[in-house]
Amino acid sequence: MDILKPDLCIIGAGSGGLSVAAGAVQMGASVVLIEGHKMGGDCLNYGCVPSKALIAAAKQAHLLAHGEKFGVANRRASIDYQKVHDHVHGVIAAIAPNDSVERFTGLGVTVIEAAAEFKDGETVIAGDNVIKARRFVVATGSAAGIPPIPGLMKVPYLTNETIFDLKKLPARLLVMGGGPIGMELAQAMQRLGSKVTVLEMFEPLGKDDPELTRYVLDQVAADGVQIRSGVKVVDVEGARSGITATLEKGNQTEKATGSDILVAAGRVPNVHGLNLEAAGIDYTRGGIKVDRKLRTTNKKVYAIGDVSGGYQFTHVANYHAGIVVRNALFRLPAKVNTDIYPWVTYTDPELAHIGLSEAQAREHHGKISVMRWPYAENDRAQAERKTEGLVKVVASKRGKILGASIVGANAGELIAPWSLAISSGLNIKAMTDMIVPYPTLSEVNKRVAYGFYASKLASPWTRRVVQFLSRFG
Repeated sequence: MDILKPDLCIIGAGSGGLSVAAGAVQMGASVVLIEGHKMGGDCLNYGCVPSKALIAAAKQAHLLAHGEKFGVANRRASIDYQKVHDHVHGVIAAIAPNDSVERFTGLGVTVIEAAAEFKDGETVIAGDNVIKARRFVVATGSAAGIPPIPGLMKVPYLTNETIFDLKKLPARLLVMGGGPIGMELAQAMQRLGSKVTVLEMFEPLGKDDPELTRYVLDQVAADGVQIRSGVKVVDVEGARSGITATLEKGNQTEKATGSDILVAAGRVPNVHGLNLEAAGIDYTRGGIKVDRKLRTTNKKVYAIGDVSGGYQFTHVANYHAGIVVRNALFRLPAKVNTDIYPWVTYTDPELAHIGLSEAQAREHHGKISVMRWPYAENDRAQAERKTEGLVKVVASKRGKILGASIVGANAGELIAPWSLAISSGLNIKAMTDMIVPYPTLSEVNKRVAYGFYASKLASPWTRRVVQFLSRFG
């Protein structure tokens, strides 16, 4: 066996692992990158990239059927799902070179295509290689969680790892789970011609502000998706006619049938086969235990991204990568700040959030200011008939921005200034002072910020000051 002694050994070539590898090698570190499956990980092959490509196809079909409000005749889209499949995989292929073995080898990274496992606290085995690195980074991501429902393992269920390989549209799709992944794919499949039913045990999109999620749920329902909330799937049966799920709701039993079933009921960290016990690394069902520096219970080993538990987003894994590079290479006291994590649900309309919710802000800060501004009051939104939406911002009584939520067209883009503001600790005045091009949707961010001052400017005290100053000409 070959013995390698790099500065860093990274297990997992998904988004987080690739970011650590690229950053570290360009700063002069020697790097070994191990991947036992596909370069690019979940995001490129089964997650962010293919799902957004599918959503783009579904949105195009929806636009064709809703042109009448612009004076353009509605046209029912003719959908060739084989070509939709080809579009999705064409997008993956276009991005794949950025994550390829060839690119990273060219950067100077030693790439090993094999499964990895710890031999002890200072050694990893991968194929015919023994790696004794100065520091290790576990970046193995997560996979779809499969709940232990009787009968589920006996039917050909779909997950995010298999649904994008379909070359034929499911006629009637059951989606188990009403979180972001479930709702995104449910709406997309419905718009492409499938008849979709979502089965959710609790409230759909329950982690977001219900004042905003109603915009999404109303549109998804208007598209034709049946959303059955508060139901527990207790049994799944397969037959020639399709798949039947038995549901419990209170004391009642219901049935839901489909040709296919998609499991989108949460995710589990990829720790199987790593032999973490041999390395003295503690973990639970939720992921590897890490401190705020992302160190595991073995101080030579870091864990980042989904496998470390917590927020499961590609951009969080990339953020973690920067924390690790600063800690592992430069020994800087970089720590994770979970307060600055934004997220977006890519339904139509989009739903985005950063910082504290209204309820959290009240709990932590007591008296706060809550500002709202509707899309309907934005001229660009009116011109493009994208008036269904809302911006909601919470700030301290002194104007420090605590959180922002947006639902509506391009919410994922519009959340960016709020992400910058919160990560930089800015006051709401920073948003009112910026000059925004007219007419753009981004004006909603400035207009909602003015709401912080509206009551103060309209106060009797302000009026008296203005009247007093007017005496001097």
